[in-house]
Amino acid sequence: MKNRITLTNMLTTLLLQIVTIISGFVIPKIILTYFGSDVNGLVASLTQFLSYIALVEGGVTGVLMASLYKPLHDKDYSKLSSIVKTADNFYKKIGLIFIGYTFVLSIIYPLIFKTNFSFLFVFTLTIVLSLALLIQYMFSLTLKTLLNADKKVYITSIVQMIIIICSMILAYVSVKIYPSIHILKILTGLLFVLQPVVFTKYVNKYYQIDKNAKIEKNLIKSRWDGFAINIAAFIHNGTDVVILTIFTTLKTVSIYSVYGLVVTGLKQIINSLTSGINPTIGQALAKNDIDDLNEKMDLYEYIVFLLVFLLFTVGALLIVPFVMIYTKNITDANYYVPTFGILILIAEAIYLLKFPHLNLAYAAGKFKEITKPAFIEAGLNIIISIILVFKFGLIGVAIGTLIAMIYRLVFHVSYSKKIIPNRKVSIFYKKLLIFVIATLIGLGIVYFIPSTTYTIYSWLIHAVIYTLIFGIIYLIISIIFFKKELLFFKKYIFRNK
Repeated sequence: MKNRITLTNMLTTLLLQIVTIISGFVIPKIILTYFGSDVNGLVASLTQFLSYIALVEGGVTGVLMASLYKPLHDKDYSKLSSIVKTADNFYKKIGLIFIGYTFVLSIIYPLIFKTNFSFLFVFTLTIVLSLALLIQYMFSLTLKTLLNADKKVYITSIVQMIIIICSMILAYVSVKIYPSIHILKILTGLLFVLQPVVFTKYVNKYYQIDKNAKIEKNLIKSRWDGFAINIAAFIHNGTDVVILTIFTTLKTVSIYSVYGLVVTGLKQIINSLTSGINPTIGQALAKNDIDDLNEKMDLYEYIVFLLVFLLFTVGALLIVPFVMIYTKNITDANYYVPTFGILILIAEAIYLLKFPHLNLAYAAGKFKEITKPAFIEAGLNIIISIILVFKFGLIGVAIGTLIAMIYRLVFHVSYSKKIIPNRKVSIFYKKLLIFVIATLIGLGIVYFIPSTTYTIYSWLIHAVIYTLIFGIIYLIISIIFFKKELLFFKKYIFRNK
C-alpha cells in the first residue's frame, strides 16, 4: 500500500473534521437562536442517551477492524466475506434492538426527567433523533468499517462531508421556512441514506464479497473481549451529560454542550490527522516487523504530542472568549465557566495522548488484556463525577473525567512494552516532559498578551498570535529533540513502498 494513500486519508479526514466542526457550531447555534438553551440541552441529552445503544454492540467494531487487517493484506476474500457477512448480520440485529430501545426511551425519558416540554414533544423528538443512528446500524456500519480497514478512509470521509454540508443547508432553510426542531432533525437524519447507497455500490464493484459466506460465530463471541473497552469509551463520552441530566438542569447540559463543541472540534482535528496511521500500525503488526513498528510508534507519539499540546494549549487560552462570543445574545443561561473549560480541555488532552498506545493494543487484538483497566476507568469516572457534581456541578464532572483519564493513560503506556518487545516506557514520558516544559515557557510569554475583549476580531488576532508563539516553540524543540521523527515522517510521506 502506497504511503501517499495514507496522506490522502489524513487530508480528506482533516477536511471532513473541519466541515464537521463548522457544522457542530452552526447547527447548535441555530437551535440556540431559534429554540433556546432548554431545547439545545434536550437535544444534547437525548442524543447521548440514544448513543448508548452502541453498548449492545459489545465491541464488535473494534474486533471487526482488527480481524480485517490480515485477510485484506493476504487478499483472502473467503475469510473477508465471512467477516463481513457476520458483522452485517449482527448489526442488523442491533438495529432491531435499537428500534425497541428508542420507543422505550421516548416513553421513559419524559416521565423520569423534569423538563419544560410536553410528553408528546419529547416522545416524537426522541424518535426523530434516532433516524441517523438507525440507518447507520442497519445498512452502513459494516461497509464503512471494511473501507476504513482497507485504507479507503477518503471514500467514507467524502460521503460524510456531503451529508454534513447538506445538513447545514437544510437546517438553515427549515428554520427560515418553518422553525420546528422536529422538522429540522427529520431532514438532517434522512440524509444518512446516502451512506449505504454509495458504500454498497463501491464495495460491490471492488471487493469479491460472497453474500452466501458462512457466519463466523467465534468473531461474535470475541466481541466480549472488547465490551469493557466499549463501555469505557461510552462512559467517557457520555457520563458527564447523563449525570448532569439527572442531577442538574437542561440549561446546565446546554452549557456543557457548548464548551463541548470546542473540545469535540479539537479532538476531531487530531483524530483526522492521525487516523491514517492506525491501519499502518495494524499492518506492521501483521508483518511482525518490530523495527518498522517501533519507528511508526515513535512517529505516532510525536505527532499526537505535537497536535495535542498545540491545539489544546491555544484552545485553553481562547475557549472562554469563544463561548462568550458564541452565546452573546443567549441570556437564558450563564455560559461563563472558565475553570470548567480549562479542566475539561486538560482531561480530553490526556485522553488523546494515550491514543497511540490504545490503538496499538486494538491492532494487536489485546481486547481481553485491557478489559480490567477499562472497567476501572469507567468506575472512577462515574463515582468521582457523582460525588463531586453535588458541590461543584460542571467542574465536579470535569474532575471525575480528568482523574479517570490519567489512570488510563498510565496503564496503556506501560502495557505497550508487552506488545512491542524492549520498548521503554521512558520514551513516552521524556516526550511528555519536553512538551510540558515548552508549554510552560509559552504560557509565560502569552501571560503578557491576555485575551480579555470578547469580539471576533480580538479572538482571531489572539488565535493567530498564540498559535505562532506555541508553533515556533514546538518547532524549536522538534528540531532539537525529535530529529529522528521528523526525518522518518519525511521519508514516510514521500517514499512509496
